[in-house]
Amino acid sequence: MTTTARATGTPRASREEPNRHSPSPDDPSRKSVFKLIGELPGLVSALIRDEIEQIKREAVSRLKVAGIGIGLFVGAAVFGYFALWVLIATAILGIATALPPWLSALIVGVVLLLIAAVLGLLGLSRVKRGVPPVPKEAVDSVKDDVKAFKGVGSYDR
Repeated sequence: MTTTARATGTPRASREEPNRHSPSPDDPSRKSVFKLIGELPGLVSALIRDEIEQIKREAVSRLKVAGIGIGLFVGAAVFGYFALWVLIATAILGIATALPPWLSALIVGVVLLLIAAVLGLLGLSRVKRGVPPVPKEAVDSVKDDVKAFKGVGSYDR
């Protein structure tokens, strides 16, 4: 350790030795166990509030980004919708070179109706699989947890 001279001319250490003694009873950093236990509910509730606020902030920032993405998808869908009508008109005009225009429009219309019917039936079967929208596995899991808590039945997790 290096020494320096004080204003009085006596040498001293340039770094003070840390206080190795316990803090005095009047020190605010020293609290009784009962006081610490008394502060615990307030600290836990503050921690929970802070965690919820952090979750809110993160959710809002992610939802903003997702909202922009959804807006871009909507824009793409609008342009895709118009492009689809142009392609349908092109198909009608292309078939009209070999057949009468009314017949080419009828053929394209029937093909579009067939596509709509197939998509509608596929959608209906998917909706029937998803109904009712209650998360059955999660509800069953909660029921098992309640039974295990009551001591009725077994808990395998």
